Formats: sequence, structure tokens, C-alpha cells
Amino acid sequence: MNGTLNGKGPAQIQVIGTTKSGKKLNVRSYPKFENLEDERLYRKQHLAAAFRVFADRGFDEGVAGHISVRDPILTDHFWLNPLSMHFSLIKVSDLILCDEHGTVVEGNEPINGAAFAIHSQIHKARPDVTAACHAHSDACRFYRSHGVYRDFRGVVVDEEEGRRIAAALGSGKAAILQNHGILTVGRSVDEAAFWFLSLERTCQAQLLADAAAAGGYKKILIDDDEAAFTSTQVGGPEKGWLAFQPYYDEQLAKTKGDFLN
Repeated sequence: MNGTLNGKGPAQIQVIGTTKSGKKLNVRSYPKFENLEDERLYRKQHLAAAFRVFADRGFDEGVAGHISVRDPILTDHFWLNPLSMHFSLIKVSDLILCDEHGTVVEGNEPINGAAFAIHSQIHKARPDVTAACHAHSDACRFYRSHGVYRDFRGVVVDEEEGRRIAAALGSGKAAILQNHGILTVGRSVDEAAFWFLSLERTCQAQLLADAAAAGGYKKILIDDDEAAFTSTQVGGPEKGWLAFQPYYDEQLAKTKGDFLN
């Protein structure tokens, strides 16, 4: 993945960007890298930023919750958050690299066993996936009627459970784990993180709509054709990546780049 997220180049977004002089203004797009080391650093920087964004929105809970990104050099390895560090404090230098067996290859902290059980199986089952996000957000935790993975067995403790979650995800980009939380994936950590933010807001909107309907208001449903068309407009990998960039910029400004260290 070098300079594109889907083989079609920059994000195909409807924009108005021509100056009076006729100069066309470019939409931001996934960068091109001179080498894989540069891409590794980029992925780690955006992974650290994603943790800060999640912390700002209350998606952290003790040692639960995790985001992973595949290493572009050792492609069967992935980077994760250290077990006991709050999302709001995570920097690039704190990230942990582990292999497909759960061995810590780089870093000085252990990782969450549940994180490895889930993320290792997703990365194995989905070679197209670069990143995965999972946390226990409030809206989704109580949104049981739309569970995709229904076989809740408490904290994920083995790889078999991870394989079942990966199977429930299928070829999609999100899964709701009943009585558990949200899981999203993407071809970049930016994309996966934005889908998580978007799905959480969708769950909140659904809860509000259900509450209004319980009070006697009729829900107006979006039909399948309209939903499918909207997905083609805003649901692609490059659009997910682009949508996360304002959050990344916000973290740069708020922290003066502290998470990059």
C-alpha cells in the first residue's frame, strides 16, 4: 500500500477546489514512501494518534481496548498498545511489536492477551486488512439487537475465539460484538479508526431513534438502494482515510506532536 488505498489513487471526493486563476487545489491523499522504514514510521505515528483520539472520546477502559496495525516490513507482525498504558499517554516509542505467535519482538511492556487473540486472527484471515480497532464504547455495548457476533463468552482468552470473531467479520469492515463492543478494520489505521468513530455515532443515533419510537414516534427507515448508493459515496478505504485526517491534525495541534516521540 504505497500512495493508494484501493489501486485508484487519491480519494474520489466531491470537492470544489479551483481558484480564480484556474489553479486546481488537490485533495489530501495517502502518501507515497521512499522506503518501507518510512511507511512503518507513518503507520506507528498514526496508530499513536488514533489512541489519543479514542481517549478523547472515552473509548478507554482500564486495560481493555486495543488498536493494531500490520508492520509493512514484517508483514506477519503487528504493532499494539502496551497493556497498562492509558490511551491518552501512548507515544510512538511505547508501541509494542509482536509476531504471529504473540512473542514481543520490540518494546518493554506485555500486551493484552485478548488483544492478541482477536487481532492475530483478523490479520491472518484478512491479508487485505492493515489495521483493526476494538473497544468497549457505551452506545454499542447496550445495542444488543444488532449483534453480529452473538457467541459472547466473556473476555477473549484463546485464539479459537479470535477465529470465530474473524469469521463473523467476514469480508466486511465492521462487526458488532454482542454484549461486548465494536470492531472495525481498514487498509490504514486512519480508515479503521474513522469507521469506529462513525459506527459508534451510528449506534448512538439508533438508540435515540429507538427511544423516540418507544414514545410513539414513527421511525423513517432508509431503504436498501439509498443505503447502498450512500456506501459507494462515503464507504471506500480512501474516504475513510481522508475523513480521519482532521482528527490527526487536531492531535498534532493539541499535543504539539508529543505522541510522535
